[in-house]
Amino acid sequence: MIESDNPHSVSFSPLEWRASAFCRRAAQPSRAPVLDASEIHRVLNDLDVWDAWPLADRSGAPVAWRGGELWFALAAPAFDDPEARHAHARIHHFLRTDRFEHIAATFPDGFSPGSREWSGSAILDGDEVTLYFTAAGYRDEDAISFQQRLFASTTRLSDDPETIFTGWSEPRELVKPDDIFYVSQHEGTGQIGEIKAFRDPFPWTDSDGSQYLLFTASAAQSRDRFNGVIGCALRGEDGAFTALAPLVDACGVNNELERPHIVEHGSQLYLFWSTQAKVFAPGITAPTGLYGAVAEQLKGPWRLLNGDGLVFATPENEPFQTYSWWVLPDLSVTSFVDYWGVDDPDAERKPAGRSHFGGTFAPFLHLRLTGDQARLET
Repeated sequence: MIESDNPHSVSFSPLEWRASAFCRRAAQPSRAPVLDASEIHRVLNDLDVWDAWPLADRSGAPVAWRGGELWFALAAPAFDDPEARHAHARIHHFLRTDRFEHIAATFPDGFSPGSREWSGSAILDGDEVTLYFTAAGYRDEDAISFQQRLFASTTRLSDDPETIFTGWSEPRELVKPDDIFYVSQHEGTGQIGEIKAFRDPFPWTDSDGSQYLLFTASAAQSRDRFNGVIGCALRGEDGAFTALAPLVDACGVNNELERPHIVEHGSQLYLFWSTQAKVFAPGITAPTGLYGAVAEQLKGPWRLLNGDGLVFATPENEPFQTYSWWVLPDLSVTSFVDYWGVDDPDAERKPAGRSHFGGTFAPFLHLRLTGDQARLET
């Protein structure tokens, strides 16, 4: 157990995700169904979309808005090489009804503190919207960098049908890595999947009223190249966040535990994250998929779902079909269509070019959670 010197005297039981966990599964993992071409609908032909999240209430449930729901996602122009999108990502917003309808880029040009915006989350509290997001790089930088910072900006929903937001507040940096718990330099090799992390902010208010921030990070005290963790910070009475020890430590196992978020179900907390086969350490054979853990309270102790943490994987013959899963309180699950139609269980790399790239919202799936067990509904 790690004792924090934070004035709130928080004591955590972090989950250590170790290689031995992958010997515990008794049954074959759940796998997402193979997508049919008829299920893939691009929002716009010239816009790639990925990493989605709703405007939610404090429980994480999407709020009703103009006959549907207001959603956010990363988006970029449809380049010949879809992987180029990461260097041009901005947050856009969408109306979700029986389909997703693109509205616009969320922030004005030049507003973000970064050269691009990466994933986050959004909360409606009363009439105030808070958008938590990752600023990647720096505004007006000459060369693309991978430094990541966590920010929040607030606004209100407009009553004017011609506008969506009343105007965003100046972005406020939430918490900084200090090389005690979390690495402060994130360049890594500069290759996607190998950079270091400080991104994907997600707020959670615990049952005692304490307000936390979860995020994807890299451990400062590990010399292992695979040093992914799910970071945590606590909000003080002055509104500032103080970094705490990570909730999940995957040092020696995995480099990226992406987009962590919590769903409360059956009086338990379920912590979910996404990760890819290519970011597991050598010697660990695990698929791209949604992973998770369960606990009675945020402080832990956390237990891996299904013994090894895997909730469900991509289809065996379609290892890159979808990614970046987000679980809602009704246990429906969104993601985006990555590279589909590969039909090769042994494929180790994503196909080059646009011929297999989806770049759009994937059909929703649905989970069943029972204690420490999780699986897809069929």
